Amino acid sequence: MLINCHSYYSLRYGTYSEKELLRLAELYNYKTVALTDINNTSACLSFIRNAKVLNIKPVVGIDFRNGAQQEFVALAKNNKGFHEINHFLSFHLHEKKAIPELAPQFKDVYIIYPFEKLLLLDKREFSDNEFIGVELKDLRKIQFSEYFDLKEKMIILHSVTFRNKKDFNIHRLFRAIDNNILLSKLPKTEEALDSHKMFDIENLQAYYKDFPFIIENTEMILANCTIDFDFSDNRKHQNKLKYGVSANEDEKQLRQLCEKGLKYRYKKITPDITARIEKELGLIKKMDFIPFFLVNWDIIEYAQRKGYFHIGRGSGANSIVAYLLGITDVDPIDLDLYFERFMNLYRVNPPDFDIDFSWRDREDVTRYIFERFGDSGQVSLLATYNTFKHKAAVREIGKVFGLPKAEIDRLSNKKYDPNTLDQFSLLVHKYALYIQGMPNYLSVHAGGVLISEKPIHYFSATFLPPKGFPVAQFDMHVAEDVGLYKYDILGQRGLGKIKDALQLVYKNNKGIAPIDIHDVQRFIKDEKVNKMVSEAACIGCFYVESPAMRMLLKKLSVDNYLGLVAASSIIRPGVAKSGMMREYILRHKNVERRKLAHPVLWELMKETYGIMVYQEDVIKVAHHFAGLDLGKADVLRRGMSGKFRSREEFQSVKDEFINNCKEKGYADEMVQEIWTQVESFAGYAFAKGHSASYAIESYQSLYLKCYYPLEYMVAVLNNGGGFYSTEMYIHETRQLGGNVHPPCVNNSEYETTIQGKDIYLGFQLLHGLDYKVALKIIAERAKNGNYQSLNDFINRVIVGVESLETLIRINAFRFTKINKRKLLWEALLKVNKKVTNTTQQKLFYPETKNFVLPDLNLTALENIKDDIEILGFPQCNPFSLLKEKPSAYFLAKHLKDYINKSIIVYGYLVTIKTTKTSNNKYMYFGTFIDKEGFWLDTVHFPPVASKYPFRGKGIYKMCAKVVSEFDFLSLEVLQMEKMPYVNFGED
Repeated sequence: MLINCHSYYSLRYGTYSEKELLRLAELYNYKTVALTDINNTSACLSFIRNAKVLNIKPVVGIDFRNGAQQEFVALAKNNKGFHEINHFLSFHLHEKKAIPELAPQFKDVYIIYPFEKLLLLDKREFSDNEFIGVELKDLRKIQFSEYFDLKEKMIILHSVTFRNKKDFNIHRLFRAIDNNILLSKLPKTEEALDSHKMFDIENLQAYYKDFPFIIENTEMILANCTIDFDFSDNRKHQNKLKYGVSANEDEKQLRQLCEKGLKYRYKKITPDITARIEKELGLIKKMDFIPFFLVNWDIIEYAQRKGYFHIGRGSGANSIVAYLLGITDVDPIDLDLYFERFMNLYRVNPPDFDIDFSWRDREDVTRYIFERFGDSGQVSLLATYNTFKHKAAVREIGKVFGLPKAEIDRLSNKKYDPNTLDQFSLLVHKYALYIQGMPNYLSVHAGGVLISEKPIHYFSATFLPPKGFPVAQFDMHVAEDVGLYKYDILGQRGLGKIKDALQLVYKNNKGIAPIDIHDVQRFIKDEKVNKMVSEAACIGCFYVESPAMRMLLKKLSVDNYLGLVAASSIIRPGVAKSGMMREYILRHKNVERRKLAHPVLWELMKETYGIMVYQEDVIKVAHHFAGLDLGKADVLRRGMSGKFRSREEFQSVKDEFINNCKEKGYADEMVQEIWTQVESFAGYAFAKGHSASYAIESYQSLYLKCYYPLEYMVAVLNNGGGFYSTEMYIHETRQLGGNVHPPCVNNSEYETTIQGKDIYLGFQLLHGLDYKVALKIIAERAKNGNYQSLNDFINRVIVGVESLETLIRINAFRFTKINKRKLLWEALLKVNKKVTNTTQQKLFYPETKNFVLPDLNLTALENIKDDIEILGFPQCNPFSLLKEKPSAYFLAKHLKDYINKSIIVYGYLVTIKTTKTSNNKYMYFGTFIDKEGFWLDTVHFPPVASKYPFRGKGIYKMCAKVVSEFDFLSLEVLQMEKMPYVNFGED
């Protein structure tokens, strides 16, 4: 009886989930319900899946509207009809076209026009699939209408959007938010009727009792609608089923690619390697994933043809077939990675590859995928649901209530006493809690790409964000449920650094032999590179540059690839939270302490001293220690990665884990301790293959930094840096012997460049220089040669006063050897403040008068001030800026001689990490550099943190105790004071 029900995926209109809709339908005795969200199909597949569980027949469709104006409701008769309406909606969303007043001629779709809409349209002719929707408010009108003769066309059109008055209020708030107007100004035409709620089936039929033909027609339509998707555990996947012309040809090609990769990857081919290949190929074929591997290989092949670098990570690194195909660079034989972690018959979720490309190349790779595999609409990106968070909810509701900005800020930051709130502020707080977690708008998944056998519109409508790639309206969980397994195509800056560094190496070192960046064995066995790892000399090198990783590498004395793989995982919060990171370090350094490991755990995890470090370890413990089958163990794995959907399911597995252990006779204390380790991994643990992939990218970066440090650091600067600021990467470049020069109109490009050891900062680093002006400077110089003077520059480049002033103040005209203050005066006298955007070349350069200016002195401090304002940091040693030069203090190199002693140190603040103790008090970890540019790491415990807070960037004087933990030296700060700089008005 219900053919027009909305969930909260009728964005900024509906008020509850599709699951709640089904719960209400069950409560009110409906056996069939239609979900028709407004211009959206996000909830449809989830609705169908959950309806089956409740033995409710699901019908799906779309409520087609322009804004709040309903044009018609479309119900899919079957899967083909669902495909039709998805395609129709997608076209209008992509083209940003209004929904037409009349529906097209669908083949497998019922169309229901609202009665009052028909009166306006004066529509007389109806096809077999078109009907007249009669709402409760229409019942008094229809019998006096000319449409009353069309009794066989009339059906119930009772919209369901609310449960109660609260829902109606939320709906009105949503409509005001959507229209960006005050709630008091919201027109009635923009909101639903408060009667649009669910009645029990007897009451609904009672309203229409005088028109039994309407009830009969409605029941007939619902009876004729049947839609079905396979959500069973043993469902077949819906991904592309053939890569080439046939399944046999695909299998043959996969084997040929493996044979080719075998020769490249292994110098010696052992029986273990060939057995592993056959084992994997057999399972890949059995699970019908041959096309999945070939599609990924195809993507990699395209990237390599274009000169793009990639890294395959995640559990896909556990596959030797992926290694042979070049999808990953991790050797699973070398690391003893078992394929079953990636693909096995027991897995309840699909395998996938996470493939990273440079942030600059990813979009082109995505474009290639759409062109290569999506000619018939089989490719889309995945959506994510951007939900209302507390701050956003408060701000949006505060605006529609008309609260002043200061009050909205106070409420959103939770800086208030509830007892002091007025009536409106209380309402904002109350309703913000109600809508928190509800979807606000659809966004795009970070990297998920679907490549299906059927067109994507068979499963969902798509929308088109600004980048121009169609996006399905559901998320990865729904996609998995229906058998659509994503390809993860991600972007990161680390690979951009590697790519750009190699290009700079070839350009700056003529005749150098090509470097095979995928020849990982060469890098991980390089003694110089491993020495860098052991010394934590990793600034600029992917994630190993962070203060936490530098600390851990030193504590573990990591000097090899396997050590870095382990460190990549134990740094994760899950291991640290359980206290096992410290225990791992202790066992790593003390052989005797390893005897504390439980014999079963030791046998399962000798490599990690009986400590759970990787996701695989938890699966091993669940299976071998607690006796869970592999399917249940996989539920734990999903729980650890944060991807599980059912907390009840996770709790059930936890109960079975503990009960099994007790039945095995394990002591309660030990069982609880081991479960705590398992549970602490939730949301944080890495697969070993994932850690190995990260370690490989680190080694690729470290190799380049080791042998081509300046080229590598320039690439770091041009790819947006990393954990630290641009200033720190320039500092590191100087520490490595680079001669870093400020931007120059005759030497600089938009990005930073290198010539031998001379490095010219790029125009992109200058605050206040227009991007288009920078490109004009470069283009004109390339066409007509270097600039000879300021006059020559002004005549050749159309530039505004602000951009020219920026260039002069940063000393970009230093080749003129003219005082830049004098240049500034000349620029102000010679350049129009109003600059046209014309690009027309001047035929004649006007003569300019050379004004006689007095001597204009320029102090060193003024230069530094300009640097800070334009670059964001001084180009000099910041210690030279201290107002009072300290007479004596200690440097980083002195710490080893003062362990457990208190000393005075001065440090230039680099970064701060804020954390909370177990009793919810704030403490800090600081990173500084000393006067000589070497690193100082500090700890600020809560009493010190509250008494001596950080006060922004600058140099701090610290009284601190030198602490050594596992040979890593740090400073436990006891007192701290920020030191004043000189007055920039003086010299």
